[in-house]
Amino acid sequence: MLVPSEAGGQMSAASAPRVAVIGAGDIGRGWAALAASAGWPVALYDAETGPLEHGMQEVRSRVESLVALRRADRAEAGAGLRELRQSRSLLTAVQDADWIIEAASEDLAVKQRLLEQIEQVARRAAVITSSAGTLHASQLCARLRRADRLLVARPLTPVELLPLVELVPGPHTHADCVEDVRWWLTRLGRAPIVLRREVTGHVVSRLVAAVWRESIQLVLDGVIDVRDLDRAISLGPALGWAAGGPGINARLAAEGQGMSRFVDSLAQRYEGCWASLAAWDRLEPDARTRFARAVERAYADLDGLRAGRDQRLAALLRAVDEPGQEKHFLHNTDEPDV
Repeated sequence: MLVPSEAGGQMSAASAPRVAVIGAGDIGRGWAALAASAGWPVALYDAETGPLEHGMQEVRSRVESLVALRRADRAEAGAGLRELRQSRSLLTAVQDADWIIEAASEDLAVKQRLLEQIEQVARRAAVITSSAGTLHASQLCARLRRADRLLVARPLTPVELLPLVELVPGPHTHADCVEDVRWWLTRLGRAPIVLRREVTGHVVSRLVAAVWRESIQLVLDGVIDVRDLDRAISLGPALGWAAGGPGINARLAAEGQGMSRFVDSLAQRYEGCWASLAAWDRLEPDARTRFARAVERAYADLDGLRAGRDQRLAALLRAVDEPGQEKHFLHNTDEPDV
């Protein structure tokens, strides 16, 4: 795969793309840390000086954490930190970038204006991705002349640790742009998935929203406390899903009986639960307050929580990275079923 260069030549995909991250919030810092830790040249820009200054410090700290967690090579990370630059203007941030990552706040009007400004000063060959979690490329491209260069690339947080990234092309997105971004993400150790069409919340947020709704209801109903709820998920189905996902686990559980019979038994087993699951589509203010207080009572030491969570994530990722896992799980490159 070759990426066009502004001079009319070709940039080999084996060379590191020049990355511009626009927005120094949590997601933008994660993107910048991830690319810098791989030794890639990164420019970070934010319209507000305070977040930009703090963001640069945080990016360096996250890169060092990736090295400490053995998620990045020290030599490559050092090279990336030397190439990391703080841009005082949008022009200087994106003018030579191959991949421009928009990571502004989740506001349609804000993102549309920002993407329009990016397009005006970026190279025509640059690929632009938006980190939008609830917005679609078909909405974001409203003020663009070249909607074919835009797609959504939604990461999970922490961006620099969790490998999954949802790629959601718009109706005008060029297929080559999707492949370029997928290739770059793979080189960064990510596991990109490509959605076939736009849907509210993409895929991951819909799954998480379903689990969150039932989790909140179980706590509010006094069935379980927050700490035990976390154990029920993280030491139960989450471990199984981390090893194989619900599809793989279902196929293995079906064994000789065949998937049709297994799905029949699955339906019979869960119909009672489905009938009694929480079904609200709006969390009332009183319920929000009660649940927030329950979580705050359960956990107070944020620094200790974060460090422990990141260490466990790194250990799990090392297990997923074991040889033989790439084809079937983390870095599956098979064509999707029709």
